[in-house]
Amino acid sequence: AKCLETGESVPIKKVLQDRRYKNHELQLMRLMDHPNVVSLKHCFFSTTSRDELFLNLVMEYVPETLYRVLKHYTNSNQRMPIFYVKLYTYQIFRGLAYIHTAPGVCHRDVKPQNLLVDPLTHQAPELIFGATEYTSSIDIWSAGCVLVELLLGQPLFPGENSVDQLVEIIKVLGTPTREEI
Repeated sequence: AKCLETGESVPIKKVLQDRRYKNHELQLMRLMDHPNVVSLKHCFFSTTSRDELFLNLVMEYVPETLYRVLKHYTNSNQRMPIFYVKLYTYQIFRGLAYIHTAPGVCHRDVKPQNLLVDPLTHQAPELIFGATEYTSSIDIWSAGCVLVELLLGQPLFPGENSVDQLVEIIKVLGTPTREEI
């Protein structure tokens, strides 16, 4: 979309709202102010003919995703230069460190497709097991998986579904003990 006031390009994330609950994403995005976290410019609500309520988040425009950058290197049969691996890894962990300063806040979906770059394979085992209580360590797991993917040019745990994903993790790390589960 284009901002009518400034003419700049802006993406709009449309989120279906449950009228019974307050939207925590909006509250958090209003608080976030960091160079490694996409910024919220504006928000508004809209409805459909079926009386569905949507929250529309107008965000800072960032032209590329880490997924597409990585795919470019993979399609060229090249590894991403180590300089960029280090740079992106630093920026990922810097952004996560910032959002983790908010009590109880986790991103929960760290993966190359959600990492914006200016010019299921990452999910922590706890989430695959369906845990409803977890810590910010789930984001660190995901960011580590992204780092390995940047270095290898392919996912470390290339599962097609939750069970397959766990099998791939167990192949590398071994079977977890009851205490670890």
